[in-house]
Amino acid sequence: APEDSCSFASPSRCLTRHLYLRCRADFGAQALRGTAAFTARAEREALRCLVLDTKDLQVFKVTVNGQDAKYVFGEKHSFKGTPLEITLPFELRRGQEAIVEISFESSPKSSALQWFTPEQTSGKKHPFLFSQCQAAHCRAIFPCQDTPAVKLTYYAEISVPKELVALMSANRDGEMPDPEDSSRKIYHFSQNVPIPCYLIALVVGALESRKIGPRTLVWAEKELVDKSAYEFAEAEVMLQTAEDLAGPYVWGQYDLLVLPPSFPYGGMENPCLTFVTPTLLVSATLTEVIAHEISHSWTGNLVTNKTWEHFWLNEGHTVYLERRITGRLFGEQFRHFKALGGWRELQNTINTLGDTNPMSSLVPNLNEVDPDDAYSSVPYEKGFALLFYLEQLLGGPDVFMGFLKAYIQQFAYKSIVTEDWKKFLYSYFKDKVDVLDKVDWNSWFHAPGMPPAKPTYDMTLANACVALSQRWIKAKESDLDSFSSEDLKEMSSHQLIEFLALLLLEAPLPLSHVQRMQQVYDFNAINNSEIRFRWLRLCMKSKWEEAIPLALKMATDQGRMKFTRPLFRDVYSFDKYQELAVKTFLEHKASMHPITSMLVGKDLKQDQ
Repeated sequence: APEDSCSFASPSRCLTRHLYLRCRADFGAQALRGTAAFTARAEREALRCLVLDTKDLQVFKVTVNGQDAKYVFGEKHSFKGTPLEITLPFELRRGQEAIVEISFESSPKSSALQWFTPEQTSGKKHPFLFSQCQAAHCRAIFPCQDTPAVKLTYYAEISVPKELVALMSANRDGEMPDPEDSSRKIYHFSQNVPIPCYLIALVVGALESRKIGPRTLVWAEKELVDKSAYEFAEAEVMLQTAEDLAGPYVWGQYDLLVLPPSFPYGGMENPCLTFVTPTLLVSATLTEVIAHEISHSWTGNLVTNKTWEHFWLNEGHTVYLERRITGRLFGEQFRHFKALGGWRELQNTINTLGDTNPMSSLVPNLNEVDPDDAYSSVPYEKGFALLFYLEQLLGGPDVFMGFLKAYIQQFAYKSIVTEDWKKFLYSYFKDKVDVLDKVDWNSWFHAPGMPPAKPTYDMTLANACVALSQRWIKAKESDLDSFSSEDLKEMSSHQLIEFLALLLLEAPLPLSHVQRMQQVYDFNAINNSEIRFRWLRLCMKSKWEEAIPLALKMATDQGRMKFTRPLFRDVYSFDKYQELAVKTFLEHKASMHPITSMLVGKDLKQDQ
C-alpha cells in the first residue's frame, strides 16, 4: 500500500529536500512553464527510480546531475493525477543526493491555478493569477512528491510581465529585468524553513502594498488596498499574542494578501503570506480568520499532518489556538461563546452529512477519497471539541497550553499522525493517565456523528441568542407584533450570527415569521457576509421565494465555498428552482475557481 493514499510518491525510498523552481507565467497560454530542480536523497540502497506526482502536466525533459534520464507516465487516476516514473541514469547509495531537474508546463485547466482576464479583476486593466495547492494540487503546477509527509526548502525565480508583481509563500529576495525578454521581470524568492509542498503558493497581479506592522505588509489590488490595511491593522497584536502562547514566530515576514472574490476559502495559511477572501472585509469574523491563519504558523506549518486522514491535527489545534488568541483579545466569555458556536456548526455539518457518514469521523479513511470531497468543518470543530474537552479534563486553559507549547516544540519541522499526538499527550500528562484512560478514544477518533462527550460552555453571551431564537420558534401568528428592532439593540454581530445559526438547526419557521423578521430587523439590508449567508438560508428553508435571486447573487458574486456551496444546494433543493440553480451554475462555471466548480457541480449532480 502507498504511504499516503492521496499520493503516488514513496518518500521512504527517496526524499526531495530542496526545490529550485524557475518558471514564467504565460497569461496568453494560461500556463506556467519552466524547470523544477529537486535535491533528492536516497533513503535506501541501490536506488534507481523516483516517482513524482503530476496532474494535467506536460513534461519535456528530465535530467539527473545534468545527465538525461528516462521517464514514463503511469496510469491516470481520477483525482490523484498521473505518476511520473523517472529512471535514474545511475544508482544512488543510501544517503546520497542528486539533482533531479524536470522541464514542465502546466495546463490551462490546472486544478491548482485560477487565471483571470483583465475584465475579471477589480482594476479591469491587468490579468491576475493565483494558486491554491492544499490539499493535493501542487502536482497540477509542477511534478513533486505531493504529500504532507515530505518537507522541503525552496528557492524560486518567476518571470512575469513587468507591470505586474509576483509574490510567493516565501521571503521576497528582490527583482531584476528578465534578460530574455525586456517586457518582463524576474522576481526572486526563498523559503528556508522546510515546508510541505501544499504550502507552496504563487500570485501574480497588479498588486499594491501597505505596511501595517513591523513584519507585515497587506497586498491587494489598488481598489481594496487601503480598506484592507485598515481592516487588518490588528495583525501584529495577534502575532504577538500567538508568540506569547505558542513560542517564537520562525517565518520572518507575516504578510496578508487579499485575493479576488472567487478565492475558495476564508483564508489559506501560506507561509510568510496568508491568502484571504475579500468577503472578510464585510465580515464579523475577520479577527477570527486572521487569528486562525496566524495560528497555522505553528500548528500545520511547523507541526504538520503526515497524511490528510490526520487533517484534524492541523485544524483542530489551529482552531484551539485561534480561540485562545481571540479569548485574550475579547475575554474568556467570548472564547466560550465561539467554542459553543463551533459545536453548533459541527451539529449543522453532521446534519448535512448524516450521522453515519464515514466522513464525519475525526480520522476518516481516505482510501480512494478525494480530500477535496472530504473537506468539511469536522476536522476543525470535532478536533477543537476534543481539545476543549481535554482542557477541561486535565486542569484548565493554562495547564493545557503548557501541553500545546511542548507538543509544538517536540514535533516542529516534522509531519506526524494521530498516534504520535496521543503518545505525546500521555507522556506529558503521565501523572494523569487514569484520567486520560477514561476518554473514549476509539469513538472520538473513529466513530461517525457527534462526539461521545460534550465540553461545558459558559453561556453568558449565548443566552441572549438562545432566548430570542426561542421566542421566534414558539411564537404564534398572534405574537408576531411583539417583535421589534429593539430586540437586537444589545446584540453584537457575533450574537446575530449565532441567533440565525440556532434557528437553522430547528424545523423551518413559518413563512409569515421570516417575513415579519425582515419587516422588523431588515436583515436584507445587512452586508455582513456571515449574517447575510445565514439569513438567506433561513429564508429558503421557510420557502420564501424572494430570497432565491438574492441567494444566487451571493453565491456567484463571490466564490468562498463556505457560502457558495450551501447557497447553491439550498436553491437546488427548493423544488421549482432546481433548474434555475443549474442554469445559474452553468452560466458562471467558466469564471469560477476550478475546485469550487468541481464541488458545486457534484452538489448539483452536474458532474456526469
